[in-house]
Amino acid sequence: MGTSLQPIHTLSPGANLNAYIQTVSGFEVLSAEEEKKLAEDLYYHENLEAARQLVMSHLRFVVHIAKSYSGYGLNQGDLIQEGNVGLMKAVKRFNPEKGVRLVSFAVHWIKAEIHEFILRNWRIVKIATTKAQRKLFFNLRGQKKKLAWLTNDEAKRVAQELNVDVQHVHDMEGRLAAHDAAFDAGVDDDEDSAWQAPAHYLEDRRYDPATMLEHDNWQETSVNNLTAAMDQLDDRSRDIIEARWLSESKATLHELADKYGVSAERIRQLEKNAMKKVRVAMEA
Repeated sequence: MGTSLQPIHTLSPGANLNAYIQTVSGFEVLSAEEEKKLAEDLYYHENLEAARQLVMSHLRFVVHIAKSYSGYGLNQGDLIQEGNVGLMKAVKRFNPEKGVRLVSFAVHWIKAEIHEFILRNWRIVKIATTKAQRKLFFNLRGQKKKLAWLTNDEAKRVAQELNVDVQHVHDMEGRLAAHDAAFDAGVDDDEDSAWQAPAHYLEDRRYDPATMLEHDNWQETSVNNLTAAMDQLDDRSRDIIEARWLSESKATLHELADKYGVSAERIRQLEKNAMKKVRVAMEA
C-alpha cells in the first residue's frame, strides 16, 4: 500500500474531526487480493499487523456510516469512535473463506455499536438538546417533585420565574412525563405497532454507506485508468480527445482540422481510433 498507515492509537476523531476525516480518506483502499491475504494472515496466524492494516484501510467506511446518523443531537466524533469499535470487532471475527468482502461483513458490527451508543444517549437527546432546554428541564423537574400536572396559572408562574414562554413549559412537562421508547420492536409487538420503533426511522436512509464508498472508489479508479490510457496516445490524438471530450468548450472537427492542416474526416478518424485505444486500455 502506497500510503503509510499510522498506529491506530494515534488516530482519534475527537480532537480535530476534519483533520481525522482527511487523514483516513487518504488511506488506500485494499484490492480484493490484498484484503484476502491480510485476512488470512490474521485468521490463520493471528498477525496483528494484518489486523491493523485491515482496520486502518476501512476507517473511511465508518465515517460514511456515522454521517448517516447525523442530526440527532449526538457528537459526530463520538459516533465515528463507536463505529470504529464495531469495525475492530468485525475484523476480529472476519473469516476470509466466506467469500465476501470485509466491508459487507463489517457494516452490521459498525451499525450495532452506533445503535448502542444512541440507545445510551437517547433519553438525554429526547429531553433536552439545547442550553435553554436543559435549564428548563432541571428547574421544572424540581418543581414537579411537589406538583402534579401544572395548571395554566402554575405554568405561567413557572414561565415567569424561568423567563421562558408558557408553551415551552408545557412542552417540557410533556417530555418529562414521557416514557423511554425501545429502540427495536418488542417480540410481542404486532405489525401495526412494530413499525413505530426508532430502529425503523433513526437512520437516514438517503445515503447508503456501502454504495457511497463503492461510488467513490469507482470514480477514483476510473480517473486513474483514464489518465493511464491517455498517456498511451500520441500528442495529436491526446489533444483531439481532450479538445473534443474533456474541455469545457468542445472543439469542432473543422476547428481541429484547421489546427492540424488536415481534413475534418481525418480528424474524425483519428478521434475514432484514439477512443478505441482508450476504451481498450481502460478495460484491461
